[in-house]
Amino acid sequence: MSSSRKASRTSSQAPFDPMMPEPDEGAEALKAEPLRAHTRMPADAAKGRLILLPGPIGNLEDITLRALRVLKESPHILAEDTRSARRLLDHFGISTRAEAHHLHNEHRQTPALVERMLGGQQIVLLSDAGTPGISDPGFFLVRACRQAGVPVECLPGPTAFVPALVSSGIPCDRFVFEGFLPPKKGRNTRLAAIAQERRSVVIYESPHRLLRCLKELAEHCGPDRVAGVFRELSKIHEEHFIGPLHELISDFEQRASIKGEIVLVLSGSEA
Repeated sequence: MSSSRKASRTSSQAPFDPMMPEPDEGAEALKAEPLRAHTRMPADAAKGRLILLPGPIGNLEDITLRALRVLKESPHILAEDTRSARRLLDHFGISTRAEAHHLHNEHRQTPALVERMLGGQQIVLLSDAGTPGISDPGFFLVRACRQAGVPVECLPGPTAFVPALVSSGIPCDRFVFEGFLPPKKGRNTRLAAIAQERRSVVIYESPHRLLRCLKELAEHCGPDRVAGVFRELSKIHEEHFIGPLHELISDFEQRASIKGEIVLVLSGSEA
């Protein structure tokens, strides 16, 4: 999850807007057949396969030793943002070139990528920040691989909502992950459902939409519902602010600007 970086990319770098609906082209083809797959390691490790590799959400030291080994060994790396990937790879002395794979080309690229893996290639999908498929590109390629019989492996690693949730003090034994809420169509319906949800709710939000989201949550859930705003996780200016929604709104209204990646954790309804 990397909303601020995604919003600043140039068109040649294929900007990713988490609020933009994914293209429908090819989606029906993926739904046509029931999903069946069976991956068995270590036998399937010798085949062409897709490896999902989480990228650090801010602190490069959070990458795992296993992830570094896989990146060094793999000749084929896909990345949502090749510039961000290049910084990470250069930092660890990895010279492999990253190929762009993002929201705007994944439907076009996926058939050829699947053929390459069926032909024996091992391909790594590196997320810009966090785990591929979690508010980041990845699902479409994974689904196509599974339907074509290509083994898929996901390495454990960083995901922004987990540290926010478990450090919030808000119940984390049962929760709902909402990702980014729709900007317009269906937003009120989603907010109304969230207000009735008895489990904790995790939401991703961009800094310039944070106040709007907090006010809408207060309107639907009541101003005293407890929530947490987690900003710049794992970075130098990391901040956690937990309390009733009306207190969060009051604080952020007084700030000249709001910056950084944001995770919202909302306590469940007690009604």
